[in-house]
Amino acid sequence: MERRPERAQIRRRRARRAAASARPLARQEARGLSMTSIAQKLEFAGHSGARLAARLDLPDGPARAYALFAHCFTCSKDLGAVRRIAAELAREGIAVLRFDFTGLGSSDGEFASTNFSSNVADLILAAAHLRDHFQAPSVLIGHSLGGAAVLAVAKDIPEVRAVVTIGAPADAAHVLKNLGGRLEDIERDGVAEVNLAGRTFHIQKQFVDDIRSQQMHAAVAGLKKPLLVLHAPRDEIVGIENATEIFQAAKHPKSFVSLDTADHLLTDPQDAAFAGRVIAGWLSNYVAQDRPQGEAPVEHIRIAETGAGKFQNSIRAGRHRLFADEPQAVGGLDSGPSPYDFLSIALGACTSMTLRMYAERKKLGLGRIAVDVSHAKIHVDDCADCSVEERASDRRIDRFERRITVEGDLPDELREKLHEIADKCPVHRTLEAGAKVKTIIDTDGHS
Repeated sequence: MERRPERAQIRRRRARRAAASARPLARQEARGLSMTSIAQKLEFAGHSGARLAARLDLPDGPARAYALFAHCFTCSKDLGAVRRIAAELAREGIAVLRFDFTGLGSSDGEFASTNFSSNVADLILAAAHLRDHFQAPSVLIGHSLGGAAVLAVAKDIPEVRAVVTIGAPADAAHVLKNLGGRLEDIERDGVAEVNLAGRTFHIQKQFVDDIRSQQMHAAVAGLKKPLLVLHAPRDEIVGIENATEIFQAAKHPKSFVSLDTADHLLTDPQDAAFAGRVIAGWLSNYVAQDRPQGEAPVEHIRIAETGAGKFQNSIRAGRHRLFADEPQAVGGLDSGPSPYDFLSIALGACTSMTLRMYAERKKLGLGRIAVDVSHAKIHVDDCADCSVEERASDRRIDRFERRITVEGDLPDELREKLHEIADKCPVHRTLEAGAKVKTIIDTDGHS
């Protein structure tokens, strides 16, 4: 028996090496994924003093809030769903700390000596690490048994403003079902080897006793924090009735969202990405917002490569975060408008806004405005609107065709006036007059 821990550690090291070799970062499984975060490797001491491995997914820009993520039973911080959800949240400005519990993943320590209470203790220490070195977590997110853990620990982290569970059991003892026939062996012999998802773990009787002692219903009822419950109706590991129990036990404010097509581990990237977007949207009610544009003398937009695909870039403009990309036909992911699409968007939006401002100033009962913009590069010989000087240049030019539609009837004189006002749109003027672009090249933070 005394040699078992050594063998277990060897197996874990081999499993880590195999997992690492099979996991080229993003394995371009980032396709369509919001890989807009800057991942930092961290470590801190767990409840037993063992080194716990962690990753902090930081947004590309100021963080609106910090979240702490607790993974599922015997899983790791690098589970596909965990990484995708963290990436989606980082895209929306929410930093996420995900770490491996003691004895799991890349963390040190002996898994056989851990239990639910030790996981809770690890979470408290993870929160303390964030508090000491970054910012205390205002959000707790837990998957499966990790969901039960964040419900239990929320009261002990005073800065927490919102809690999210994904496929969480209403009773922590639900996890004992995973032990199957070995549960009887554990209770009789004090320890037994259990095969979970193709891996062997030593489970001790103290784990069983500890998890049976948890009072989850009381923890949920006394949460006193906004709660979002995510659960898949087809979850065969933790049935949907668990979500019902959690939701009914919780006090308002509380929300439930069904992950209709997902399995327990959210193995489909689209299901994990959907969960991440739902969480980010729901958290907008409970975390700080990005600063809006218009408050500074010079507006600033940040565009940065995401690492997903050849062309995908994240864009942050004040409170707004979105993607720029190229169509799949030219090697992009088609996850956002192309640069020229954005140029057409700028022209169309500016036109509509300029016309609306004019209509309000003149108190015109102008119907709804729509602007269609198409863009093409044409030869000057094909440009009926080009000047003699432009025709003499013998080059290709960018031609934007703008079609303005207004609901209702328009008198001819107003139609002509709207055409005149549309041409006064600032973006229209910029495109026709040209602009100066100053470029500064920075390397390693130095210009």
